[in-house]
Amino acid sequence: MKLIAALDQGTTSTRCILFDEKGANIASAQLEHQQIYPQPGWVEHDPWEIWDNSSECIAKAMKKASAKGTDVVGIGITNQRETILAWNPKTGKVWHNAIVWQDLRGSELINKLKGKVDSVWLREKSGLIFSPYFAASKIAWLLAEVPGLREEAERGEVVFGTMDTWLAWNLSGGKLTITDVTNASRYMLMNIATCQWDDELLALFGIPKQALPTIVPSSGVVYGLTSPSGPLRSEVPVCGILGDQQAALFGQACFTQGLGKSTYGTGCFLLVNTGERLVYSNNGLLTTVAYQLGDGKPVYALEGSVAVAGSLVQWARDNLKIVENPQELDKLACSVPDCGGVYIVPAFSGLFAPYWRSDARGVIAGLTGFATRAHLCRAILEATAFQAHDIFKAMESDSKIHMTTLKVDGGLTNSTPLMEFQADLLGIPVIRPLVVETTALGAAYAAGLSVGVWKSVEELASYWQEETRWSPTMGESVRNEKIRFWKKAVSRTLDWVSSDDEE
Repeated sequence: MKLIAALDQGTTSTRCILFDEKGANIASAQLEHQQIYPQPGWVEHDPWEIWDNSSECIAKAMKKASAKGTDVVGIGITNQRETILAWNPKTGKVWHNAIVWQDLRGSELINKLKGKVDSVWLREKSGLIFSPYFAASKIAWLLAEVPGLREEAERGEVVFGTMDTWLAWNLSGGKLTITDVTNASRYMLMNIATCQWDDELLALFGIPKQALPTIVPSSGVVYGLTSPSGPLRSEVPVCGILGDQQAALFGQACFTQGLGKSTYGTGCFLLVNTGERLVYSNNGLLTTVAYQLGDGKPVYALEGSVAVAGSLVQWARDNLKIVENPQELDKLACSVPDCGGVYIVPAFSGLFAPYWRSDARGVIAGLTGFATRAHLCRAILEATAFQAHDIFKAMESDSKIHMTTLKVDGGLTNSTPLMEFQADLLGIPVIRPLVVETTALGAAYAAGLSVGVWKSVEELASYWQEETRWSPTMGESVRNEKIRFWKKAVSRTLDWVSSDDEE
């Protein structure tokens, strides 16, 4: 039996899943890693902890499957995007903890650039908007604040890589310094039309090109081989890389223009395939690369991002301690018919699409003496559905595509009350596939295509199967009233942090 390994490195955990030739999950292992908060608005990860966890997950999954490295015909990587790390690819010296995508320390630089640079120029050049979310401002912060880093970066002795670069470098025993085109499109340094690092964008942020990884296609090529001394104990082709949201789009078989998906994980991300056509948003959505197969033309997508979704459930468990696990939160949410007038806007690191307000901070609105722990639990779940609804409507407006169903995936799709409420808010069916971990599946598909396990994306599309469908039951007047109160709650989050405030 041929096995394809997918290493799925997420914001809160890392997992390895082994798939067979039909895309079935054979074995998996998962480990959480520490979230480091040096000060409000800053988020970091220990890169060596992530690599150690990755190695352990691979070893555990292989053991569960009773597999040897020679049984694995290829390994694909999917990863949290925008999280950036600086290290010396020759010596392995790491200069700083990884700065996570949620981190806001680049805000000061971004605010300065907003006043000097035309946002339309930036959007057409990179597909993105000015935000500390993307990697460029994080790299600029590292270059400015870490002593000695700029000098070594200019000498070409440092690579600024996202987690795919870090994992590929470690898997290959230090031979690969690459990033795929989907991850590169999240730096704010890549020209979205040419899919190459852009000299004008590099100059804007003061970043030396020699300190960036080589951009490669998402699939269709073998980048290199794993080291025999690594966790696979064999030379296995490293042959597929996709940023996590693009991997989910790939795993959901959204290969045709107009097909879209929403992933409910730490954050919530909606993407719709726009084909080989670059579509720019008037509603704060991003233009991003969906995937590139070999030397073929890149396929693009529109994307909307919600920073806090599953992490709000974690916050309720770990910080508020109102539940012990997500199952208890679901049970409490189901024990009440609605949110009791309570609305939670989790703008912990500002608001992403379609608002893009880094000055926003979270609120709990509508509290009365009637509200109970159960109402709070329901409001926590509904917050994700409201944020996804905002993006969905913006996406339809920009793409001129009317979506009649929404494919969903990710851990939060296990929450029946959330999925029911999402269908009610959108007014269309919400569909979960048989394989819900489509992010890892997308990475496996990308790897399998590269080594001939699968012949075409059409063949991959034939494997997609529906598991669960939630259909809307809410009346339009009730829906509109809930959306009206949600927008009122969002308005209360704005202008919380100003340049004069100290966090």
